[in-house]
Amino acid sequence: MALTPTPVHSASEFLPKLVTILREGYRPADLRADALAGLTVAIVALPLSMAIAIASGVSPERGLFTTIIGGFIVSMLGGSRFQIGGPAGAFIVLVSACVAAIGVEELLLATLMSGVFLAVLAALRAGSYVRFIPYPVTVGFTAGIAVIIFASQIKDLLGLSLPGAEPAEILHKLEVLWGARGSLNPAALMVALGTIAVIVGIKRALPKAPNLLIAAALASVLVAVMGLPVETIYSRFGDLPRSPPVPSLPDFGLEAVQAALPWALSFTLLGAIESLLSAVVADGMSGRRHRPNAELMAQGVANVVTPLFGGFCVTGTIARTATNVRAGSRGPVSGMLHALFVLAFMLVAAPLAGFIPLAALAGVLAVVAWNMAEKEELWHLARHSRADAVVLLATFGLVVFRDLTEGIVVGFALAGLVFINRMSAGTTIAESRLALPEMDLDGDGDTDVVVYHLNGPWFFGAAARLGSVLDQVSERPRALVVDFAAVPLIDSSGAYSFALLARKMARREGRLVISGASAEVRRALHQAGVQGDLVLFVPRLDAVPEALAAQSRG
Repeated sequence: MALTPTPVHSASEFLPKLVTILREGYRPADLRADALAGLTVAIVALPLSMAIAIASGVSPERGLFTTIIGGFIVSMLGGSRFQIGGPAGAFIVLVSACVAAIGVEELLLATLMSGVFLAVLAALRAGSYVRFIPYPVTVGFTAGIAVIIFASQIKDLLGLSLPGAEPAEILHKLEVLWGARGSLNPAALMVALGTIAVIVGIKRALPKAPNLLIAAALASVLVAVMGLPVETIYSRFGDLPRSPPVPSLPDFGLEAVQAALPWALSFTLLGAIESLLSAVVADGMSGRRHRPNAELMAQGVANVVTPLFGGFCVTGTIARTATNVRAGSRGPVSGMLHALFVLAFMLVAAPLAGFIPLAALAGVLAVVAWNMAEKEELWHLARHSRADAVVLLATFGLVVFRDLTEGIVVGFALAGLVFINRMSAGTTIAESRLALPEMDLDGDGDTDVVVYHLNGPWFFGAAARLGSVLDQVSERPRALVVDFAAVPLIDSSGAYSFALLARKMARREGRLVISGASAEVRRALHQAGVQGDLVLFVPRLDAVPEALAAQSRG
């Protein structure tokens, strides 16, 4: 029975996984499993959302709004069964820098604009390509983010008091923090270290227990009972609201849009990469496959709607998505329920959340940063490949000391150069001789024809490295045969190198023979100008003698 190939592009690539789950048949047992998974993720997301919001330079309730609104939409419309959307640690640096530069209101506008850009990328089917980020780039990027997150928590970990705003640039930040070392608060340091110890201890003793929430709750009780002089959510931000705000549009004035545009583009790039990377992680854990363009579209819609309710950047969250898979999720319903559980927590327990010490939330993020760093992968890449180590370190250094987007772009470019070098090294050319008595036109007994056998893709990198071999032909060659049987593809640069060779042979009254070229390779050669009376195409190498003999007689 013949198989019909699946079209590369179809409407199904935008179909939410929720629809797929419902079509397959959603049973009460699935709902129970999803409810338990959603509750588990919500318990993790509750303190984490507030911690990320505070570290990003906005009030904690905005992190909750982002989780509730954005998380629900991402799960409802997304192309992954298990993706959990919400505020992510990877955005802390960008969001905090955006708030410092243009303010919270413009942050909301930039978030909305990035949502539009993400939806456009999805409509252009860019999701299929955004996933192809080289592994050393993702490892270096993630490690850099981890360092920046930890650096952003030093102030609250130590309970330091700064005379002014905390600098965003990491070297300046460390300089200012060192200058404020005399204001260290021992109580805050004790709470932070205790929080970290509880998180790590519970993780080892009871891996399935909600260690983040338990640690934050114990720290809150300790500070309240002992009356420790430690800053809390309430002391810095006041009462948390008990419901999301009424939706409102941000300012769309020309100046506001111009100020928000660069940040929106950065949010778009980082959001697309982070979300699809998280979906790939979920695929690896579950054995499923996500729909990248549906996922990008969901991220776009979520980032358009969420800022209307006061939330900021929504993206796929790797840690919460992994928790969702491990908790036994059956599909997107668990992500939707996780958002509703967080809403319920906010409605019921908002006053209690105000007692959470900022030092405890800093401890939570310190653990998150440590887990993000992918230390084993860093060590493996650094030891086993010098080229990959260069890409990794360049990405890491630029992310930490310069800019997130710059780190990704430069890392991607370096990885591309490494790939080109490796591919060109894998393309080989071998020389042989073909005896053809009928080619002894001068009567000197020289009947050999040079044959070059190409092996591998012939693209600009290979043409630059191996083209000199083809230039080393005799001054008056009678014929030169190039065997393309083992060449799967050729790009315009590679094809142009043979156009130059064909013209060189024509000037010297020689004959260029190309054998074994596939239809696609032959088409590329024709488009580059490899055609005419002095270029002879033959289907196979064994057909060369007859073809040359026929041409000689003609």
